[in-house]
Amino acid sequence: MEFVKGDQVEVCSKEDGFLGSYFGATVLSKTPEGSYYKVKYKNLVSEKDQSKPLIEVISADELRPMPPKSLPVMFRFQEKVDALDKDGWWVGEVTAVRGNMYSVYFSTTGEELQYPLYSLRRHLEWVNGDWVSSARRQQ
Repeated sequence: MEFVKGDQVEVCSKEDGFLGSYFGATVLSKTPEGSYYKVKYKNLVSEKDQSKPLIEVISADELRPMPPKSLPVMFRFQEKVDALDKDGWWVGEVTAVRGNMYSVYFSTTGEELQYPLYSLRRHLEWVNGDWVSSARRQQ
């Protein structure tokens, strides 16, 4: 998929410690060689000047469009979700539901953390130009 300046995207990091995370960004430009994009993050800041957003050159295979917005829904045990934490969305699995609080296990870190419903979204994957829910993919 091609992106143009101003497109809102998510960066799907492949770096250690960030695997399984998605960070919102805006496309600034496409590099001349065509397989990389310069992006400005919405919530990550530069290490040199923390008053400025982080700008990076990212491989095209680490970008996807912003997923469609959806209203919060109830999630079930073992359902795959994205949890908003540390300025990004992290892929995990619901391990328990207590009222409006959800326990979510993250296989990439081995952690289990609790989140309110408003900090969760349905996990979707960008596959061949379409949004696919993890539940539909497992069928």
